[in-house]
Amino acid sequence: MASITIIKRRGALPRWVWFIALWCVGVGSAVLLGEAFKLLMNATLFAVSK
Repeated sequence: MASITIIKRRGALPRWVWFIALWCVGVGSAVLLGEAFKLLMNATLFAVSK
């Protein structure tokens, strides 16, 4: 008869910590992309207006 062994990983982060960490990474990358886009638009508008 086969026995089922459940191995619990020690040191693994809880799911809510992963959720918060990934959410922060997502928001941070969206803000970074927005800032890069804003700089690109400012450079483009500056070049067009001259």
